[in-house]
Amino acid sequence: MKLLTSVLLLGLWLAVGTVGTRADTLKLVTLSYPPYEYMEGDKVEGIVVRLLREAFGRLGHDLEIEVLPWKRALLMARQGSVDGIFTVYKTEERLKFLDYSETVVMPQVVSIWALRGSNIPYDGTMESLSDVSIGVVHGVSYGDKADKAIEDGTLGKLDYAPNSSHNIKKLLAGRTDAVIMNRYGAIYHLRLQDGFDKVEELRPEVSAVPSYVGFSKKRHLSGLRDQFDEVMQAMIESGDYKKIVDNYYLEALPEQDF
Repeated sequence: MKLLTSVLLLGLWLAVGTVGTRADTLKLVTLSYPPYEYMEGDKVEGIVVRLLREAFGRLGHDLEIEVLPWKRALLMARQGSVDGIFTVYKTEERLKFLDYSETVVMPQVVSIWALRGSNIPYDGTMESLSDVSIGVVHGVSYGDKADKAIEDGTLGKLDYAPNSSHNIKKLLAGRTDAVIMNRYGAIYHLRLQDGFDKVEELRPEVSAVPSYVGFSKKRHLSGLRDQFDEVMQAMIESGDYKKIVDNYYLEALPEQDF
């Protein structure tokens, strides 16, 4: 009897151990926002994708990442049909349905881009752009300063597009006067469309906006969020974070001048 009990306990221990070591899959959604996250063939690629796969991998989790239109991705995070969303700016509205990571996943500089010689009358204020047609993407936050100007109508000539690539195409074709975009995202699309030498980044920058991973509150993942923060902070302090970013540029964009 003692032998049978011991065998049963051993079997139970092995079963529990197997379950504990099996990687759980988390479902995250994002938008197409190169070079941070985007589809490359049938694979999701990008700087932040690599960072998150490494961080969650250290926690024993695989990632299932779906690239979607941003408004749909936000809705899924709000409804709790996915575990989280990235890279997401922090807004009062989103705090209602997202548990944000404390650690900044990617700091993003937002700036205005225009064709060279277009003489856009930008002086650092949103008011100076009130009569300028500006390309933006539906549902994307550009930081408090720009978001407020969009909401209150200070930016009076907004030209919406489904994604950043379309905005760059319209800018290069002269169909809009300027675009407001993340700096690295703008450079990425301009290089792909052979337009980098045709435009200029207006100074000063609009804002430097931190972006995060947002965990759906309906999934009750605040504990996982805390674990993620610990791992991501450790990656930053050890230099592993920088290595992943540097390796991305060496592999994916070897000729880029950032």
